[in-house]
Amino acid sequence: MGWLWAIIVGLVLGLIAKAILPGKQNIPLWLTTVFGIIGSVLGNTVATWIGVNDTKGIDWTRHLFQVIGAVVIVAVGDVAWASLRGNRRRT
Repeated sequence: MGWLWAIIVGLVLGLIAKAILPGKQNIPLWLTTVFGIIGSVLGNTVATWIGVNDTKGIDWTRHLFQVIGAVVIVAVGDVAWASLRGNRRRT
């Protein structure tokens, strides 16, 4: 059942990250979910490093790190995906 929660959380975090980032990200939904999962793991790792991964009540700081991780991973992943697909953006 843990893998199902990872997919759900990854999807939600990936969609939140896409909503936060300016412009349109041209990555498919499955890749958004994968990037969200990676961002969640990254956020949990940072929260563990600073000692806020397990608190009483809701772990707001850990969730904030998860969102920040997802935003970073989606932003970097979108550029990498565009580069791999040959759809480099013109500025």
